[in-house]
Amino acid sequence: MLSIFRKEIHTFFSSLIGYIVISVFLISIGLFMWVFADTSVLDYNFATMDQLFSIAPLVFLFLIPAVTMRSFAEEKANGTIEFLYTKPLTTIQIIGGKFFANFTLVIFALLPTLIYYYSIYQLGSPVGNLDSGAIVGSYIGLFFLSGAFVSIGMFASTLTNNQIVAFILGAFLCFFFHWAFTYVARLPIFTTTLDLFIQKIGINYHYGSISKGLIDTRDIMYFISVIFVFLYATITVMDTRK
Repeated sequence: MLSIFRKEIHTFFSSLIGYIVISVFLISIGLFMWVFADTSVLDYNFATMDQLFSIAPLVFLFLIPAVTMRSFAEEKANGTIEFLYTKPLTTIQIIGGKFFANFTLVIFALLPTLIYYYSIYQLGSPVGNLDSGAIVGSYIGLFFLSGAFVSIGMFASTLTNNQIVAFILGAFLCFFFHWAFTYVARLPIFTTTLDLFIQKIGINYHYGSISKGLIDTRDIMYFISVIFVFLYATITVMDTRK
């Protein structure tokens, strides 16, 4: 698993992939937080990082599938997947190495946003006048959200040998499991109890809950379950196509 992890990380940063991913994420978030008038924190009357945590899932919706689309689609298109199978590696080790490499790249993209936190911390009146607890919770939520999107994107990559198809399918699945249940729950045909149950199936409900600064083990277990289910589905697809 470690050898696969190192290979993937080297691939990311020996080409433009890693740098483009990090740059696109930071530029997108930076524009919303500091430039665009409707969302710029400079035009707010209080210190907040809500822009980052509300926009980041939307950026990840396209960015993470763009990272994961090559995980297996490229290997199958180039015929190198058979080479991997000849190595003394299990399917779990191959998928685990690729998962942690993709996840690490996304975390690298998140780390520089701590500069935004420091900037807003200093801009507060008085200095430090912001809800740090909610911000920590939101970062934890983004951490688990990233893991869920990476596992979904990798699953999509196993279904095809075309990277563009893998990207579109991954983006659709990320959208569906994050937002679709929230919108479906708002339909007038559902009662209050059923409405809440449907919302809880989706990622958005649990991400929003953690973002409030309240770390509930049920939300953590939900994200771990989503990651596990899609990684297991990825393993199953790969095993059936050996």
